[in-house]
Amino acid sequence: MNISNQFEKFIYLLIIANVLAMILESHENLHLAYHSYFNLFETFSIAVFSFEYLYRIFTGFRKKGLKGVSEYVFSGFGLIDLVSILPFYFNQFVKVDGRFLRILRLFRLTRIFKLGRDSASLKLFVKALMAVRSELKFTLFLSVLTILFSASAIYYLEHDAQPEKFSSITESIWWATVSLATVGYGDVYPITVGGKIFASIISLVGIGIVAIPTGVISASFVEEIIRANAKLDKNK
Repeated sequence: MNISNQFEKFIYLLIIANVLAMILESHENLHLAYHSYFNLFETFSIAVFSFEYLYRIFTGFRKKGLKGVSEYVFSGFGLIDLVSILPFYFNQFVKVDGRFLRILRLFRLTRIFKLGRDSASLKLFVKALMAVRSELKFTLFLSVLTILFSASAIYYLEHDAQPEKFSSITESIWWATVSLATVGYGDVYPITVGGKIFASIISLVGIGIVAIPTGVISASFVEEIIRANAKLDKNK
């Protein structure tokens, strides 16, 4: 096993350790007891991730010059690599509101996306998404249109009966969204006969709207797997 593969495995283990550390640090008793250790581990991790980021820039430059650097820096994983280390440097060198820094700490979660850098399955999935992007855009447009229609309809059906819950079409968008997503939290619901009938219809429509992108993505993913397997068989 060469050094490069060993380093990649070390990076993956470090990413998993970072996510576990973030989860453990959220417990107040652990944070108070081991605060210095968490900070030390964070500093070590940032040093390694920063080295990795600079190393990939150097590798890109060595292979393709400035074009290689640009390809990495502005790629999806290049941006993820950068965002995953920036909050630490903001905290160290920039005087900003502490609340803003707490929000930036959420970007530590982006480190988990680095695990998919060399995943063949992830690449196939992304390729499958790109192959049906037109269909997904249409589905998104249809969903937004249906939500607006549903919000408008339920507003006129329920406003008189529940003026505090359906005070405007904008307020009704929440109900329309959770109903079409078939979630139904139960915090807002129709009480009139017309509203209940409309809600029943919309719930059934929502099942279909949710199923469309699921089916489209699944079919495209299967097609990409078949193509990849056929390509492997051909190269054998």
